[in-house]
Amino acid sequence: MDAQRVKIVDGGKLVIPASMRRELGISTGDTVLVDVDDGELRVRSVPRAIERARTILRKYVPEGVGLADELIADRRREAERE
Repeated sequence: MDAQRVKIVDGGKLVIPASMRRELGISTGDTVLVDVDDGELRVRSVPRAIERARTILRKYVPEGVGLADELIADRRREAERE
């Protein structure tokens, strides 16, 4: 999608154009993540941010491996040794 000019209104509010909200899957009342990356403002939907985090984790954790299950198993082994 091409860049669009928008204005900052009272209170520092930025109005995101409807076409961009639709593309991002953002609706009125949704919570979004906002950060500055290399001098640029980034706006992401929470589901999109979670999806990206999962993609990053999959590089290090094979499919089918549950980190929570592994953590619980580690804690149980530690408890048995005590």
